[in-house]
Amino acid sequence: QVQLVESGGGLNQAGGSLRLSCAASIRTASANTMGWFRQAPGKEREFVAAISWSGISTNYAESVKGRFTISRANAANTVYLQMNSLKPEDTAVYYCARGGVGVSVSPYDYHSWGQGTQVTVSS
Repeated sequence: QVQLVESGGGLNQAGGSLRLSCAASIRTASANTMGWFRQAPGKEREFVAAISWSGISTNYAESVKGRFTISRANAANTVYLQMNSLKPEDTAVYYCARGGVGVSVSPYDYHSWGQGTQVTVSS
């Protein structure tokens, strides 16, 4: 059973930066895609970014493209989300997810989820 634990969330100002981390309890041979999703109050869960096991293939939501960067350190079973140029609309609970087909945008292609970490962007 894979457990995912997010960290790095918090309060920041518009234009600022945060880096989220997600550590997996075990490494698996299959279901190798890692992704980030977010959910703001009153809104549906939204795809943010995904990365393949090799790190070669990535996918980003248009709303974060050019501002956010997803990366992974397989030896540490960890995936990161570097968030730059933060906007108030980035405020949400951010969830780490594992699994999927390729770098899918669909939450249904992910089978393991973290508890989420709150990101709040002021002004």
